[in-house]
Amino acid sequence: YEGRTILVKKLKMIPYEVIVRGYMFGSMYEAYKKGEPFLGHKFDKTYIQAEKLDEPIVTPSTKAAEGHDINVTLDYMKNDLGSELGEKIEKAALGVYKKCYEHAYRNGIIIADTKFEFGLDENGELVLADEVLTPDSSRFWDLSKYEPGSSPASYDKQFVRDWLKANGLAGDASIKEIPSDVVQKTSEIYKECQKKICGK
Repeated sequence: YEGRTILVKKLKMIPYEVIVRGYMFGSMYEAYKKGEPFLGHKFDKTYIQAEKLDEPIVTPSTKAAEGHDINVTLDYMKNDLGSELGEKIEKAALGVYKKCYEHAYRNGIIIADTKFEFGLDENGELVLADEVLTPDSSRFWDLSKYEPGSSPASYDKQFVRDWLKANGLAGDASIKEIPSDVVQKTSEIYKECQKKICGK
C-alpha cells in the first residue's frame, strides 16, 4: 500500500475557519480605507493596498451549514470555545502560517493569506485538518511581480472568478460546467505554483 494510501482519523471539527492574513488586502483593505476596524483589529500605521502587515493577524469565520460563512472577531471565537482552546488555535494557526510563509517566500511565492481548519482527536488534542495551504484556501502571489499598491499577480482561483464575473455567473450555484480552456488555464497556474513551492 506504500505510496497509494493515506492514514486518516476522524476528528471532532472546530466549527470555525481560521483565516491568517499577512497583507493588507481584500475586505480588510476595504474596511481600512474607510477608517473602520476590521473584525476587532485597528491599524495605526498607514498602509497601501497589498502591503505586508507588521505582524499577521487571525480573523475567524463561522462554519455555516447553509449559505455563506460569517466573519467574526477572534474574541468572539475565544469566548465561544473557551479562552484556552481559542488561544491554542490562534497560536497554532500563526505558527503554521509563519513557517510555511518563509518556505514559500524562499521559493518565489508570497502567501498573503490562508485559512485553516482544526479538530480535536480522541484524546482532545488539537489537530490541523482539512486542506492546508492550497490555492483554493490561500492567496498566493508571485514574488517576482509583487509591488505594493496594486493587485499582485496571483496563483489562486482568481482566473475562474474573473470568468464567472465576465459572464454574469458570480454566485450562481447552478453552474454545471466551466469551459475547458478556463479549466486548463487554472490547472496550469496551480501546477506552476506547486512546482515553485514543492520543486516538482
